[in-house]
Amino acid sequence: MDIHSVFWIAGLTFLAYLIGSFPTGFLLVKLTKGIDIREVGSGSTGATNVKRVMGKSGFITVMVLDGLKGVLPVLAAKYLEVKLNLYPSLSILPILASIAIIIGHSKSIFLGFKGGKSVASGSGTIMGLNWSVGVITFIIWCTLTYTTKYVSVASIVALLLTPVWMYLLKQPVIYVIYCLVGALYIVWLHRDNVKRLLSGTESKIRD
Repeated sequence: MDIHSVFWIAGLTFLAYLIGSFPTGFLLVKLTKGIDIREVGSGSTGATNVKRVMGKSGFITVMVLDGLKGVLPVLAAKYLEVKLNLYPSLSILPILASIAIIIGHSKSIFLGFKGGKSVASGSGTIMGLNWSVGVITFIIWCTLTYTTKYVSVASIVALLLTPVWMYLLKQPVIYVIYCLVGALYIVWLHRDNVKRLLSGTESKIRD
């Protein structure tokens, strides 16, 4: 791998991290309500916690914007890896961009390396890698959210299934590995939710 390519890949990966770090939920609540979302509920900057302050409209807005934080940079990475000849056969840039995005969302440089749980942004990266898997994941998430009333359950199950869909659709092995590792990382970010689910104290999205 030549030094020119290394610099391009490193620079674009860092840019993806900055995009992932953009604190959508924090800014939306701060600008509209004057509240620090990190001091509300779970302290997460994600859509579910934003819903506690702004209701359904805030939930949907943050979900969409955070999803775009995932899908657009990955699509750009897939284009640039070909345009700049950054080893497109290996899919290095889209995967590194995806990893940077979910880490950026959960460990935002703008919020003292705190943030959300990377569900929407992570799902966005999957949509960018393969739209079919992204759509399947979204349908499963919506179905489980509606039936169980637990966003955490829907998020964990939907994302844990993504490597299965990538494998069945014969996507690159690196996509399957990313989905598995990314899903496990997001499950780890939900560790407090898992504890509350086991103890029966997890909040439902609706009564």
